[in-house]
Amino acid sequence: MLIRNSFIKGLVCLTSALCLLAVSDPASGVGTRRFVLDTGDDFKGGDLKGVAVDAAGRVRAGFNLGATPLAEASTVWAALPMADGSVLLGTGNEGKLLKADGAKVSVLAETKALAVTSLTQAWGSSVVLGTLPEGKVMKWDGSKLSDLATLKGSEHVWQVAFDKKTNSVLAATGPEGKLYRIGQTGQAQVVFDAPEQHLMSVAVAADGTIYAGASDKAKLYKITGPNRATVLYDFGRTEVRAIAVGAKGDVYAVANEIKSGSYAPSKRTQMSKDAAGPVPKPPKTKGKGTLYHFSPSGSPDQLIDDKEEHFVSIAIGDDDRPYVGTGAEGRVYTVTDSHQVVLVADTDERQVNALALTGKQRFIASSDPAVLHPVRGVGGQDAVWTSKVFDAGLRATFGRMTWRATGALELATRTGNTKEPDDTWSAWSPGMAAAGDIKSPAGRYVQVRARWNKDAKAELSEINLPFVTDNLRATVTEITTGSGGSTSKSTDAVKKSGSPIEKKPEAKIELKWKVENPDNDALRYHVQYRLVGTTTWYGLLKPGEKLSKENYSWDTSDLPEGEYRVRVVASDELSNPPGRAQKHELESTVILVDNTPPRVENLTAQARRVRGRAIDGVGPIKRIEVSVAGSDEWFPFFPKDGIFDEQSEDFDADISSFVPQGSALLSVRVYDAANNFVIRNVTVK
Repeated sequence: MLIRNSFIKGLVCLTSALCLLAVSDPASGVGTRRFVLDTGDDFKGGDLKGVAVDAAGRVRAGFNLGATPLAEASTVWAALPMADGSVLLGTGNEGKLLKADGAKVSVLAETKALAVTSLTQAWGSSVVLGTLPEGKVMKWDGSKLSDLATLKGSEHVWQVAFDKKTNSVLAATGPEGKLYRIGQTGQAQVVFDAPEQHLMSVAVAADGTIYAGASDKAKLYKITGPNRATVLYDFGRTEVRAIAVGAKGDVYAVANEIKSGSYAPSKRTQMSKDAAGPVPKPPKTKGKGTLYHFSPSGSPDQLIDDKEEHFVSIAIGDDDRPYVGTGAEGRVYTVTDSHQVVLVADTDERQVNALALTGKQRFIASSDPAVLHPVRGVGGQDAVWTSKVFDAGLRATFGRMTWRATGALELATRTGNTKEPDDTWSAWSPGMAAAGDIKSPAGRYVQVRARWNKDAKAELSEINLPFVTDNLRATVTEITTGSGGSTSKSTDAVKKSGSPIEKKPEAKIELKWKVENPDNDALRYHVQYRLVGTTTWYGLLKPGEKLSKENYSWDTSDLPEGEYRVRVVASDELSNPPGRAQKHELESTVILVDNTPPRVENLTAQARRVRGRAIDGVGPIKRIEVSVAGSDEWFPFFPKDGIFDEQSEDFDADISSFVPQGSALLSVRVYDAANNFVIRNVTVK
């Protein structure tokens, strides 16, 4: 590709209106062009159903997702897998606790809070719920919902986690930034009081070490005992949104920079009980997210730095890799040991709020709308990659499509003339197992589809899609002269005579023209001239000269005086073979060529009057003025008939107002329409 953006550390969304740029420069419009897909950017932009895309531009089978709509909610804040195979979900619509058992979804309880922000299993089969905005921690015992603790001074219980070592629940809260430890009977004590307003995330390692993430300053704290905390890392952002701890003590944390609409409001009133409307959703504007790994010794390693999207959830998979869910595009990423970012799932929803990717019960919980996606495996019959819509700019005929892949894949295309695929588009072409001619009809837009239904281990790394667009004629719409002599499309036809002369005569006339070039072909211009009254055109260009600019300097110094017309012919012959090349021509209005000054005849001065005749070979006379010689102060006069409209104009000027009594030497200056002038002297007595 000509233009490649970063895709997180090498993989980012394309945001241009065109899906991809053709390999040949679109400004030149030369012959065959092609869409080439060979980076993560290129493959990421379309519909990824059951496939994964990495930063190196490899597409392979990915998560095969089911979909269970959650009609009782639009936002899911938390999800918890249960031993019986069901999933419990905390929502933002009146703080409901839902149970999803296969395709069946039921409401277990309604907390009447604005949101159930988090869930954790504690003390056997009990489930503990964090809520907002009243600072309540609740408990579900399998049949009954009850209050476990109300944390004084807290409005938001952002996250709860179970500490097996102390047999207690930890609660990260705001807006006072306190971490509480809650016993089975509801007794609560402050473990850590952070200087930040909110502790938004908490996780516990197997050895009992606690990790907590703060907002509005994104600091990750390591807590080893009551009020014994150190800053493990300061991200320099606005929030540490989620933390996960591996079995070997590795810590993963996501931090975001969100300038407005943050998850953690900075004022107590921003999410009070009296707040109007439903629970605020995460901002639709994209933030900036980062994923860090911290070794058991505490050394940091940045795995992902996404300038386009923020992260809202994290989980560690069976492969010991971290997986993060995004908050604007509803995607799930993982990262390899070599920091290669891999897009493993792209949901239709806006954000991924919770992930579970270990054991038999794996799922992705997303919001806006709320859907639970069970992970049914990798690849399968439903593993399909569909590209974004590619725009050729004009109706195009597509040629032989080739691709690079390991393993067996089936590719197909479809075309249309609307930006969004609709019923007017062609059907998908028959699947192609090997390179070949595209069977889809001509169209401005095209999509490519790849299926993994025969080989789940296949990898796609490049697609080459050549095309030729219809050749549209360039149109010359206007010709002007730089000296103001002529224009073929004039909005003001009024020309002035008799007014002060502001420009010097110039034998070179600057010709300019405007061209509409709808297919951006490289154009060649042929420029010709003829004398008005004749039919023979003569070329202005030198033999073999190729003119591609929309201007030309015409030297008229060796031309006879007279009225001329110029013709500009625009041809796309440089971009197309003779059979396809097209031309258009436009003829200018009259251009005056006059490089000889006028003359003055019968010049006399008597009784304070100057008389004479101004004559030009082409005309008309444009200005007559008189001065006392050497004074450099000129006074204009009209001809005897009061209007400048002929090649020959008689004048009779009364000079008594500026010539003193007595003898004086006068200068008479006459201009023609081309600003050529002559000065003659006469003595008045």
